[in-house]
Amino acid sequence: MSKLSAAEEQSTNAYGWAARDSSGILSPFHFIRRANGEKDITLKILYCGICHSDLHLVKNELGITNYPIVPGHEIVGEVRKVGPNVTKFKVGDKAGIGCIIGSCRKCNNCKDDLESYCSKMIWTFNQEYFDGLRTFGGYSDKLVVDEHFAVRIPHGFALDGAAPLLCAGITVYSPIKYFGLAQPGNHLGIVGLGGLGHVAVKFAKALGAKVTVISTSPSKEKEAIEHLGADAFLVSRDQDQLQVNKRFFI
Repeated sequence: MSKLSAAEEQSTNAYGWAARDSSGILSPFHFIRRANGEKDITLKILYCGICHSDLHLVKNELGITNYPIVPGHEIVGEVRKVGPNVTKFKVGDKAGIGCIIGSCRKCNNCKDDLESYCSKMIWTFNQEYFDGLRTFGGYSDKLVVDEHFAVRIPHGFALDGAAPLLCAGITVYSPIKYFGLAQPGNHLGIVGLGGLGHVAVKFAKALGAKVTVISTSPSKEKEAIEHLGADAFLVSRDQDQLQVNKRFFI
């Protein structure tokens, strides 16, 4: 029997659903999480969204999957344990974790809160952590993570609705805020009304912008305007509509 590493000796047992090959089939999987460190929180996972990136990796469609793989990076749960140096959370808080759980924290990108550009950035799953243990995602019962990479979920916020915001949500919120696109008085065009588009509409309206949804599907007009609050709807295949409205998006 091979000798356990120091990280493995101090680890905790976990349970999840893993893909073992590119068939796309998930099955029960027992594995270990690292021990809760000084700046770590241990989360009991309550909800985890399904992102298409999970499906790509489960089926190895990107050619980078290391099986077995436990997917899931839109994670919401309850804090069950905190390290002695944790300041953001207490036991019982609700927290969310997205697609990144580690970075060097020292480079210029990390200092500018751009950890996704760090050369030592660590994905929530399908990678190796600093201690040598594999990272496994949110289709599981628990997660140990540095508090820096967790966000607080406000009291009373619907936890099942919070989960998709940790990937789909931030994917659209980040550019809207970074480029100042949704300031009051701006007119924002959102192309597509799928998993990302509908969240972008809600963010943009909440931030005070006028919103026009541009879609290939005329059937989505009612959803865009009546349910999500968009101000206008254009069918991208209708050249007459685009010609009349082109001045708004130059």
